[in-house]
Amino acid sequence: MGHRPRPKEFPIRQIAALPYRTEGAAIDASVRILLITSRGTGRWVIPKGNISGKIPPHAAAAIEAEEEAGIAGSVCPLPLGSYRYRKRRSNGASLMVDVDVFPLAVTQEHDSWKEQSQRERRWFTLHEAADAVDETDLRDLIRSFAASEFKVAARRTGVFHLVAQKSRMNQMFAWFQRLLPKTGNFFDLFEAHAVTIVAAADALARLFQGGPARADHIREINEREHDADNIIREVLHTVRKTFLTPFDRSAITSLIGAMDDAVDEMHAAACAVDLYEFVAFDQEMRDMAAIIVDAARVTAEAIPLLRDVARNGARLHELTERLVRMEGHADEIHDAGVKRAFREYGAGDTMQFIVAREVYKHLERIADALEDVANEIDGIVIDHS
Repeated sequence: MGHRPRPKEFPIRQIAALPYRTEGAAIDASVRILLITSRGTGRWVIPKGNISGKIPPHAAAAIEAEEEAGIAGSVCPLPLGSYRYRKRRSNGASLMVDVDVFPLAVTQEHDSWKEQSQRERRWFTLHEAADAVDETDLRDLIRSFAASEFKVAARRTGVFHLVAQKSRMNQMFAWFQRLLPKTGNFFDLFEAHAVTIVAAADALARLFQGGPARADHIREINEREHDADNIIREVLHTVRKTFLTPFDRSAITSLIGAMDDAVDEMHAAACAVDLYEFVAFDQEMRDMAAIIVDAARVTAEAIPLLRDVARNGARLHELTERLVRMEGHADEIHDAGVKRAFREYGAGDTMQFIVAREVYKHLERIADALEDVANEIDGIVIDHS
């Protein structure tokens, strides 16, 4: 008798949320990760659960986060990565599980939630969170989420300051530094603009979640756009008056221009929402806003690494690749959202469809601008690494 071929077995798949927040608005502000205890062993874990065929994976991860940790926010539809662990069943079996992890920018912490009596929740630093979890792959994912060691490596102390500090000859070197050609404070300005991008993206995501604070979120986006305008004017002014620049002048203006385009499009989206009194935010719009939040975070990690392109070239390439993937995923969500809006409004409410399409257009342009930032960074890496 012939043997029947055994069916190919795949690991069980689950979804999880990686809840995070930043402490303050600085470019190097520390990241906090929320962990919860498991019900069985009390180990520190992230909110996770089984995939449902009825809703998208990232939406299921958000539901698990709300039920298990009592938190809500913008969850990126593009997973950060995955990790593997063994799950012990009540029947004694220990089965392999692959978990897709979706970043969740926390905006709300509920005072009470479904599994409050069964779990403890706690905010950890990035380093503490990585050490607290048991799974090696998850530990690596957490460490890669906002790789602070790269930020530290990027912030090199100037050679004259270092020598003066070591030798205690500050006054001697002070007059010598004044004789050197000016090099400008481009890195500080880039990083200040990246902070503005993150803040505007966070406000945009809150706006697209709906709610009574709509006017405040629109106002904040407007203010962030004004801040960004001030920064780009300072960059352009500094380019004109600076003798030595860290990169080619055209690379500097192209990079800050792409960054400014992202904030401008966020402002345009907020203006459209305000002008048309738009409140019917589709899930696809919220998903695109969540991608923008995560892309802004990745941009904010990449920008400080430009202080030492040669050392940080590999990490910069990883981050820009992720930005490009995010833009591609945002395009897919954009197309699906416009199609759904056409089916719902196209025949009976043409004006509503036109307004929805306008909002989608601005969201797509934000993602495009952040991809342009990635392309500009890649160009600098190619030229200087």
